[in-house]
Parts: sequence; C-alpha cells; structure tokens
Amino acid sequence: MSATTIRRRTATVALTAALLVPLAACGKGDDKPAADAAPTPKAVNLTVLAASSLTDVFKTAGAEYEKTHPGTKITFSFAGSQELAAQVKQGAPADALVTADTKTMDGLKAETGDATVIAKNRLVIAAGKANPFKIDELKDLADTKIKVVLAAPEVPVGRYSKQILDAQKIEVKPVSQEPNVRAVLSKVELGEADAGLVYKTDSAKSGDKVVTVDIPDDQNAVASYPAATLKASKNAEDAAAFVTWLSTPEAQKILQDAGFQKA
Repeated sequence: MSATTIRRRTATVALTAALLVPLAACGKGDDKPAADAAPTPKAVNLTVLAASSLTDVFKTAGAEYEKTHPGTKITFSFAGSQELAAQVKQGAPADALVTADTKTMDGLKAETGDATVIAKNRLVIAAGKANPFKIDELKDLADTKIKVVLAAPEVPVGRYSKQILDAQKIEVKPVSQEPNVRAVLSKVELGEADAGLVYKTDSAKSGDKVVTVDIPDDQNAVASYPAATLKASKNAEDAAAFVTWLSTPEAQKILQDAGFQKA
C-alpha cells in the first residue's frame, strides 16, 4: 500500500471521528431535563366557608390569590355565620372559615386554629328605592307604617341590629327575620320591605336599588371578621397560607376598596 493511500485513509478516519463526537454529545444531552425547567405547581383545591357579606369581595380576592399562587383553586361556600358554624360542627369538608363576628368563631375553638381578624364593617339603614318614607335615622324604624325587615337574632348582623336598637331604646317589630344579610337586602331591593339594617358594604353594592342611610358611630356597632383554618382540613399548610394572605397589603387593599374597614 502506498504512503499516499495510507495518508488518505487516515484523514478519512479522523474526519469521521470528528463528526461523530458532537452527535454523541447531542444524544447524551437529549436524555437530560433542562437544568432551568420550572417545576410543575402542586394542584391544590381549597374550600373556604365565608360569611354572606363577603360574597362579592371574596370572589375578587380568590381570583387574585389563584393568579399569584399557580395550581391553587379556591371554592367558596357563602352563608350566614351561624349556618357555617353548624356545617363545621357537622364535619363538612372544608379548609378555612371566615365569619362576620368573633362570637361565632370563638364557639368553634375545638374545630379551628387561631383566628385573626381580617376586616371590619358597620351597619347602615337600607331604605326602599327613592326612600318614600323619608327615613333618615334609626328612630324612624319604630314607625309601624314602615315595613322593616331584620336578620334573625342568631345571625351576626341580626345580633348587631338588636344591639344598636336596644341601646337607643327603639322598639322595632320586623315583618320578617332573615337567615343572612343578603336576604334582608333582597327584601328591600324587591320592595317587599321598606327598610332593613344591613352592612354598609352590602348596601353599597345595590346601587340605586336602595337608599343608604348612615348611622352615626356613637349609635352603631362594629362587625369584626375573623379568619381561621379548620383542624380537619386535608390541606392544612395551604389553608394557613391563604388565611395569612388575607392580612397582607394586597388582600387588605381589595377588602378596603370594597368598603370594608381596616382590621
């Protein structure tokens, strides 16, 4: 074999080897996941029991929380605080609870973690459209010609209503007692009642369906909203994270923009 032929074969072998090295390197890299690949967020479904007066604001807050916590889905169940307490005692599957008063929450210490007040509210008079009876203060509700609807006394807003009426020695005979504040407001909106005592935040959502009559601070009551995790939760860590988030500046802005007062 000539020297020229040997040199040509050697060059061919070297070139082939040079081409195969990067191909082999690419093959090995394909077997490995990218070092900077983001982990898939853990899927979590949280069920939160919340007072009826939080219906609108919590829908907004929940959407914001889901956006900033990928993988988390929050389902709210709204009702009067006394109904929520009954559900908790009956073992309803849920992860967190927010009531419209501390009394209801205090009665559930065996079922909840430590509670934190996340917001406050006040009562107003919701008068019928155009306020035909010209209601402008609490004592006007004693007029028997005015059909007044209140929440039942076991409901937080019903208890607050009784508290402020009793303090002013005003006797009101309601045409009905409703299971939650939304039911009271609905009666007034539909014209089935001339006036009712509701939370300021609920009345504000009615627009021109009702006329809101403010109650002076010295005649009013302050409603507190405590939030807590439920001990029976199967998502304890995530439930605690949501309850903690409710006190953050981000969540507080959502609550205060909706008319709730700072805790």
